[in-house]
Amino acid sequence: MSSSQSSRNQGKTLAASSGTKPITNTTRTKSTGTYDRDFQQHLTDFRIFPDEHEYTDGSVPAEPMNWDKINSRLAQPRPSLSPTRFSDRHFKQFKKANAHASKEKQVSETVIPIIEGTVSGRSRSGGVPFNNLDPLTDGTLKPGNPDIFYGARPEQLDRRVRKELGGQIIPLTQHDLPIAPNFFLAAKGPNGSLAVAERQACYDGALGARGMHSLKSHGQKEPIYDNCAHTITSIYQGGTLTMYTSHPTEPSTPDGPPGYYMHQLGAYAMKNNSSTFREGAAAYRNARDWAKEQRDTAIAQANEKARAMPQSAAASVNVVSSFTSEASASGTYDNSVSQTSFTSAASTELAISDTEVPKRRHSRREGRSRKRRTYA
Repeated sequence: MSSSQSSRNQGKTLAASSGTKPITNTTRTKSTGTYDRDFQQHLTDFRIFPDEHEYTDGSVPAEPMNWDKINSRLAQPRPSLSPTRFSDRHFKQFKKANAHASKEKQVSETVIPIIEGTVSGRSRSGGVPFNNLDPLTDGTLKPGNPDIFYGARPEQLDRRVRKELGGQIIPLTQHDLPIAPNFFLAAKGPNGSLAVAERQACYDGALGARGMHSLKSHGQKEPIYDNCAHTITSIYQGGTLTMYTSHPTEPSTPDGPPGYYMHQLGAYAMKNNSSTFREGAAAYRNARDWAKEQRDTAIAQANEKARAMPQSAAASVNVVSSFTSEASASGTYDNSVSQTSFTSAASTELAISDTEVPKRRHSRREGRSRKRRTYA
């Protein structure tokens, strides 16, 4: 072997033993998710605020204008949850299911269905990333991925509106799944992080509020900011159900993004006793029904605007109030995605539908001591 060949082979051996890799100039952009600690600050930087956010002057965001109406609706009794139809025996079955659910998937499949009761139609899905939505901030956040969400059937909304607002209201690339979601649930196992669930709820709620705002503003000369909530997001962990509203407000600057605000509606100790379970389950089911009404009303308004426009003019009118950057690059159709269905022996026995229309019961909410900033 020549001296030159020997030196070359020796160089290869040293490179292989040292594990040295060639240096490249490739630049990667990191996607930020709810498990990252800087996720909430990123949302705050883009005016997406969590519950109990405090401004630098010590004030806190005002609650939505329809706050009392929402609380009144959540407090309505449900016939299916009366003591004669949801007994202490049923409650013990719920506690047993909750105690045995050690993982997030078990919570979603065996515990949540008891809280939800009977669910009909094609309005429910979950566990699939919202890859079809436009970015909510600067494009660096991972897509939203609620464990459970409720939306409308696509055929409810005029095809022209779906086409124009797709990046705001159609969350999945499989377009026969629910659209315009405005009711969300983040479920966590006993070892899950509450902080992560709160970030997820804040993010999902803002995505839903943006979609509802786009529907209500469709066909209008200016975006509609009514300072009312039309979206609800919830967290279930360790036997506690916490519910929030999410609503948009006008941009603080002419070219800035709108703000999105999260406010806690209530927290319910579901496993404390049968009475607290009934209260929390009733609030959840009432909120789900209320969200559907808000969704249906916004869709009806958008359809009416679309029908009133000439076919050629409809495509050119699209007032969108959200702050977005480039649309998601994902355009693939995932045939593996199907409508989420959670069933269990416990939920089958406890799935009792409501057949009566109860009277409303009003409730008062304790005021906060800190001063609140009012909207213009």
